[in-house]
Amino acid sequence: MSLEAVSGLENAAWPALLVDARGVVLQSNAAAKDIFSSDLENGTMPLKTIWAPDNSLSSADFILRSEQTPVAVATLKFKTVNGSIKAFTTAVGALADEGEKCFLLQLLPLSAPEPAAAKEPAVGDVAMKQKLDCVLQLARTVSLDFNNALTGVLAHTSLLLGKAETDHPWRRSLLEVEKSASRAAEIAGELAQFSRQEKDTRRAAPAGNLNTVVNRCMEFFQNAHGERFKWKLAPERQLFTARFDEAKVQQAVTKVIENAVEAFGLNGTGQISVQTRNVDLTEPTQDRNVRLAAGTYVCVEISDNGPGIDAESLPRIFEPFFTTKRAPHRGLGLALVYGIITNHGGGIAISSQPGTGTSARIYLPAERTLVREIVSDDKELRGTGTVLVVDDESLVLTMAETILSDFGYKVLTAGNGQKALAILGQPGTKVDLVITDLVMPGMGGRELMERIRQLDPDLPVMPTSGYVMPEDKKNATGYLQKPFTSTELLLKVKAALALASAVD
Repeated sequence: MSLEAVSGLENAAWPALLVDARGVVLQSNAAAKDIFSSDLENGTMPLKTIWAPDNSLSSADFILRSEQTPVAVATLKFKTVNGSIKAFTTAVGALADEGEKCFLLQLLPLSAPEPAAAKEPAVGDVAMKQKLDCVLQLARTVSLDFNNALTGVLAHTSLLLGKAETDHPWRRSLLEVEKSASRAAEIAGELAQFSRQEKDTRRAAPAGNLNTVVNRCMEFFQNAHGERFKWKLAPERQLFTARFDEAKVQQAVTKVIENAVEAFGLNGTGQISVQTRNVDLTEPTQDRNVRLAAGTYVCVEISDNGPGIDAESLPRIFEPFFTTKRAPHRGLGLALVYGIITNHGGGIAISSQPGTGTSARIYLPAERTLVREIVSDDKELRGTGTVLVVDDESLVLTMAETILSDFGYKVLTAGNGQKALAILGQPGTKVDLVITDLVMPGMGGRELMERIRQLDPDLPVMPTSGYVMPEDKKNATGYLQKPFTSTELLLKVKAALALASAVD
């Protein structure tokens, strides 16, 4: 880990300090210099200089304890530049640089009680939210630096493998290096996906039907684990309307159900129940770890009769990188769920008793209007033909493939423009429609569309994006704005294929 760890937090609103095992502040961000001392710039100031004397431990003892018994969060007090004492909820992370142990301290404001008249639809655990924000910022920096380093490792390894004879004595070791680096790249990819959490997701999200998402998730798990479990689905038939990013909420629901399945082990059996309901709160209400403001919500509850969660682990289940599972689990699943739901203004509460099972309740702010099914007959959404979906986000590819294949289409997927062109260039491959994201690394969607027009001017291409609009949106036939619902996707695809058929 480079000592540039604080650079990714340079513009953070909260102070960040990188401290070595001797108690010297090696690095600090702008917020720390403003609040404590500009002398932090030198990278030689002892932590004890700004350490408040009324902390329960001295700065040296705190560093020593952090080495021996690491703590994730602590309430600490520091001396500010104006001489006052200020307390912070401090997130503590252990790092290492060339064998030297260091500690990244992120100083967050103490959580204030939520006003009784708060108008936000839902308020979760503020300290947990702040800690997640810190980890997301750090994960972005780590994944970027990690990927850059791995690019060099993989490039040089592949170069040497290309030059080495098949019987070269080092070839086997080089192959193992390449395999390990590729695995590390997968981990960096997971960190990158975990760090890409958008704030205030609901602002741009369309009105959606939570029952649709739940049904799709249940179908997937019933097909995969139908014989092992007794599945029970109880949807609210008069469900309220909520605004949410369908792909992200589906990811959250899927992860919670997946956790319920994994709780039973590889061969265990049991019952998993999923239900949706409307929730009307006339006053602020506390549900386990989440506080809900007065208002209207839709709730999906996922319950199992598995082994449950022990009392010691239950308060920590949303912490990033905390897990009770064996590798390859890295403790990002429920932290990702927490981020998705809270970014929608909602909350997730989990209750559990060892030996009796676990119940997870996801709340999303809702409107007191009943969801309207745009199309009541699935036959109106079904179609035929081959659709090539191009997107650098694997989640989007999986979602599109699941939805379109369920409604009669043959689906091909590509993670970038080059792979899409390779698929289109395969002998005997017939594609009826291409759906491509406009913003992708390497070959972007616009360049891919131009290349496709050169290859086959008659092949319809539907652009999609959550950020970039077509130059002429009114005349952009079949443009698909992210986020989109399954119904919007199916209707757009069917319309585009019908138009292409009419032109032919």
